[in-house]
Parts: sequence; structure tokens; C-alpha cells
Amino acid sequence: MAAKLSSAVLAGYEACCRVGMSVGKKHYRVWHNTSTCGPFGAAFAVADLLGLDDDRTVWALGNAGTQSSGLWEFLAEGAMSKHLHTARAAESGVLASFLAREGFTGAQNILEGEKGFYAGLCPDPIPGAVTAGPDRAWQLTNTSIKPWPCCRHTHPAIDGAIALHGEIAGEAIAKVEVGAYRAALDVCDRPTPDDPYSAKFSLQHTVAIALADGRVDQASFDANARQRWPANARKSTSSWRRRSRLRTPNRGAPKSWWRRLPAGVFPPRDTTPREIPAIR
Repeated sequence: MAAKLSSAVLAGYEACCRVGMSVGKKHYRVWHNTSTCGPFGAAFAVADLLGLDDDRTVWALGNAGTQSSGLWEFLAEGAMSKHLHTARAAESGVLASFLAREGFTGAQNILEGEKGFYAGLCPDPIPGAVTAGPDRAWQLTNTSIKPWPCCRHTHPAIDGAIALHGEIAGEAIAKVEVGAYRAALDVCDRPTPDDPYSAKFSLQHTVAIALADGRVDQASFDANARQRWPANARKSTSSWRRRSRLRTPNRGAPKSWWRRLPAGVFPPRDTTPREIPAIR
């Protein structure tokens, strides 16, 4: 049973990732990919576990796609919708596959149909990405696991800040510069987050707390963490954040989550930054 489950999970990840690679860059500006592409992965995994035939698997995918949703608007208010996105993506896929097992049909052209997924949610789709390179490595091997409980776009900067934590302990900081890519700034340029969820999508807050504490955990985003800044910084958290600067060295996303991004911490009255060591 364990082997069967592992095989189904592998297949589900592959389906989700391949649909995700096909949605195009503009999709991400409005739609949360986990929530829109996740139902396909969940449906494919469950269809595999249930041993559905080809027709029923297609029905499952069709009804998974028709349930795709998940808008980024929650970020503007710090709402908790992202948790709902992931849960409903899984639920939608499970429901679609169990319905298909009972003969409940779904659209076979749900992706490329005239009124399908690409037409409704993807201004610049790449349909060929779904089936491209059938013999290449499984996408699961290219999938990263989040080491910190916040937006993945903040993690390279967090790694660098933690690496510097011990070196700058006890020193005042005048400003911090973090280099990032365009998508990271679009989602995580939030100098003064007012709630835990906004803080998880703030490069400024996550770097500040990582420099201060040398770690990032769930407590790093509560009210105390958002209002606190080390006494030796001699300034408030909000003041520090306003003096943080985010730079964009390139317009695209990194080829790897472990790419080194330029960053530096500037001591007071010093124009030479303390360079962050190699980032994972």
C-alpha cells in the first residue's frame, strides 16, 4: 500500500506541476497557482489510487479544472484565504475523482477548450508544457520544501540574514539592502505589515526578524514580533523597515530557489555593506 501511495503522490505532483508550467507568467499576477493547479494534481493522485480507467481519469481532471479558483486579493487585507486555497485544491481533486468513479462525467477539453481553463484564467498559456519532455526527470525532484513558515520568495533573503545574525550581534544597523527578483517584489514588498499574514509576505519584516533573532518561526509574525526590534538597533522596527531598500537585479524569477542574491547590511555612518555570505 505504501508503494502504491507513493506512486500516486508522484503522479499527482507531476500533473500539478505540468499544468502549473503551462499557465503562463500573467496567470500568477491574479491567480494563486497552488489553488488553481492543485486540483489537477489531487485529482490525478486520487484517480491513480482508485485505479480509474482513462475515461474516468479524464472526467476527474475535467471536474477538478472546473473547480479551479484562488485569487491573490487576500494579500491586500492580510486575510487567511491562502490556507483555504490549499485545502480546497486538495478537496476539489478528491471530490472530482470519487465522482468520476461513480460515472460523473467531466469536460475532456477543460484546459484548452474555448471556455476552458486557459481561456478564463491564462492570458498567455503554454499548452505544450503539459506534455513536453515525457522522458525527463519527475518534477517532484525539482520541488522545494519550505524551510521557513512564510512566503517562499522571502527565503533566500532570510537565509542570508540568519547567516549574518551571529556576526552582527550587538551592532546597530543603519539600513539593509536586499536584492530580489521581480516576482518577489510584486508579492513581498511590504515595509510595514499590520498583521501576521502580511508579515509572512514581507521581505522587510522577515529579514529584520531573521537578523534580530537568527531564526524564523511562527512566533516571528505575531504582534510582539512585528512591534519589536533589538534595543541595540536604537530605532523602532517601523523606522528600520522604512530605511530598508529592496533592489531588483533582474526581472525574472531565479532558476533555482538556492540562487545567491546580492544583499548587504550597513552599519551606521558606513557606506560599505557587510556582505551576506553564500546563501543556500
